[in-house]
Amino acid sequence: MTTARYYHAGCPVCVSAEQTLLNLLAPEVKVEVVHLGEVPARVAEAEAAGVQSVPALVVDGQVLHINFGAAIADLK
Repeated sequence: MTTARYYHAGCPVCVSAEQTLLNLLAPEVKVEVVHLGEVPARVAEAEAAGVQSVPALVVDGQVLHINFGAAIADLK
């Protein structure tokens, strides 16, 4: 089973991307949604994964930056 992590900050760009993108993924893909505005302690985790801006989807160590809602530095 593939696992993915979707990082976002709750902004309209992030929420729209979440609604669109996650519905396109195969049902067997397990996605953890991480709202960095609600759990700022996980910003460092996102950075370590290579996330530079949100929204971003991390799958198998690959970071897919989707549009631009906020820079990761703005969430610190």
